[in-house]
Amino acid sequence: MDSPNQAGPGRSWAKRLGTLGAVAVLALLSGCTKEQISTGFFPAESKGATNHTEAYTSLWNGAWIALLIVGLIVWGLILWSMIAYRRRKNDRGLPVQLRYSMPIEILFTVTPVILVVGFFFQSVQVMEKTTDDTTPGEQVIEVSAKQWAWDFNYVNQDVYFAGTQVNLDGSEKPGETAPTLYLPVDTDLEIKLHSRDVIHSFWVPAFLEKRDMIPGHDQSLNLRAEKEGEYVGKCAELCGEYHSEMLFNVKVVSKVEFEDYTESLADKGNTGQLGSEYDRNWYPKEGAEK
Repeated sequence: MDSPNQAGPGRSWAKRLGTLGAVAVLALLSGCTKEQISTGFFPAESKGATNHTEAYTSLWNGAWIALLIVGLIVWGLILWSMIAYRRRKNDRGLPVQLRYSMPIEILFTVTPVILVVGFFFQSVQVMEKTTDDTTPGEQVIEVSAKQWAWDFNYVNQDVYFAGTQVNLDGSEKPGETAPTLYLPVDTDLEIKLHSRDVIHSFWVPAFLEKRDMIPGHDQSLNLRAEKEGEYVGKCAELCGEYHSEMLFNVKVVSKVEFEDYTESLADKGNTGQLGSEYDRNWYPKEGAEK
């Protein structure tokens, strides 16, 4: 005669396994600093770097917390079921067969829908604050990507900086020779992005934002740099043989230092703007013969 499994004897094992899992999680988290956890393991310098980073970090951390809670519940139920309802020595035949449980079916259907809808609306709110930010820039800066360096036009001051490719020979620090983009702190910025040849990608890891730069499809990045400091940037799109050397630096400085820097460019004769005459177009212009 079939005898159903009994859950009683397995409860102690479930408790032990749960305790072991909690200890393991605490042991893993103990190796992380408070700052790493608060920034979601993003670069430490991203904290407060721009007016967008907090929104990205909050969305990232919130998503992981929600997913970990759901994961712990699911893993706990799986392990508890494996132990509590395991086959025992005295069991004969099959356990009692159940077709379904309406409350469980509803729970497993409604919970994912709630999570997906919640993530959707949170993502939309973050995008409105960051990706879709169209705040007019007090300072307009044009960044042009080229194989394999960067040009910077400071539009308000009508000066420019022409970058050259970084030479990674194993003996020098890239930051010493990489093109440097200066940004004034606490200033609404409009960074216009343009590619002179192939597809590139403007990426400053500490800003938690990245924008593709596609020839013929210019776009802008609107933000406010809120913390002075030096940051690294790079092209994040494989753009040719020397893609790894397409590096640049970002210096967020005071407004006075920014004005001094742009004046120094003018003193060097770097007046005017580097325009489309330096582009290398791979496609025919409108009205031209193919």
